[in-house]
Amino acid sequence: MHSVLVKPGWIGTHLLAVLAVAACLTAGYWQFVRAQEPSREVVDNPIERLSQARPLSEALEPGAYMSESEGNQAVRATGVYDPAQQRLAPALSPEGEKGYYVVAPLVTGDDTAVAVSRGWLPEDATDSAQSVAPPPEGEVTVTGWLQPPDKAEDGYVPMDVPDGDVARIAPSLLVNQWPYRLYEGYVVRGEQSPQDPASGGSAAELREIPPPAPPAGVVWNWRNVSYAAQWVIFGIAVVVFWISLVRRALHEEGSTGDDGTGGGDGAAPASGGGAGQAPVART
Repeated sequence: MHSVLVKPGWIGTHLLAVLAVAACLTAGYWQFVRAQEPSREVVDNPIERLSQARPLSEALEPGAYMSESEGNQAVRATGVYDPAQQRLAPALSPEGEKGYYVVAPLVTGDDTAVAVSRGWLPEDATDSAQSVAPPPEGEVTVTGWLQPPDKAEDGYVPMDVPDGDVARIAPSLLVNQWPYRLYEGYVVRGEQSPQDPASGGSAAELREIPPPAPPAGVVWNWRNVSYAAQWVIFGIAVVVFWISLVRRALHEEGSTGDDGTGGGDGAAPASGGGAGQAPVART
């Protein structure tokens, strides 16, 4: 190995290059793994069977933060509906039809309630929440799926929100209209005992829509893929830069040796007299 490449300064350069390449590859791998992970804003848990439902209070406390990772749990809540506080929330059906979710508070304790999505109605089936078939009176047990609050970008629907209703099912909005302490999430109704009373001919029938199935397979996040590619390119650039430095150092070392500054056999003397040198004539 050339002596110039094992000097202390060069050893530090080699180590720095190795660390830089390792850091770039590690960051690139991390971004590649992130590109295959589901979005943190999407509920990716499988939908639990209603037969596995547990009490709502065991899954979530009133006012406690709820993340997307807690969605799709099967829960059971017992309480009394407050039909006067029923609201509509614009939403598209799985087929893309415009309509509304019907949301009502189920009072589960003293001044505590959970929002229950009772079902869905097409847009032309109702003009207000009060025209919807009311929930049953008295104590009711609702079994359904716990969902995190809808975000502003979720379920965007190009339709107006009726006066007095809400843009989405989010306790942060409902708390301004309901006189209760609310759970952070809400329940999508799957079963109910007793069932809703017959609506007759004056009220529209509710259509129960379960939560959407979690995404299947790998959904690539191309932004993270591009980040991973950038880190790999940075690592390659470090290697190329290191090679250029090494080649330059070796070239300079070779040039120094060719100039003869280090001395060598057969080098011509710069000055001094020789045995057969003719004397200089003086006048």
